[in-house]
Amino acid sequence: MVNSASERDADIRARIQQHWEASERGDIDLEHAIYAADAILDYPQSRERFSGRSRIQAQRGGHPAERHFTIRRILGHGDLWVSECVITYDGAPSYSLSIMEITDGLVTHETQYFADPFPAPPARAALAERIPARDQ
Repeated sequence: MVNSASERDADIRARIQQHWEASERGDIDLEHAIYAADAILDYPQSRERFSGRSRIQAQRGGHPAERHFTIRRILGHGDLWVSECVITYDGAPSYSLSIMEITDGLVTHETQYFADPFPAPPARAALAERIPARDQ
């Protein structure tokens, strides 16, 4: 039995990590085991909402692209967790931020944002440094 807040957080973080690893492997059942039956998934950029674990799973299962998931980091505490990911669709990276609201150990609401990479403007070159690669 998980008792302390830190133990609950460690358990949730491990389950989120397992979710993303299952996504990478194409294990659609384990990928969606983290969602409550009545979970909601929002994609604000396309203004789509998917209600219920079965609809969330169905829309992801029908994706025609070859997908790969790289987790840059997972941060959170209690009932709010954020995953920063790079999702590669047919070889093209898309940066993704997933915000998961957790109730009783299950995702009840997830909002996912996507952004395509873009070249840095030359005018900022003297001010910027490269973000180092993360291994996770």
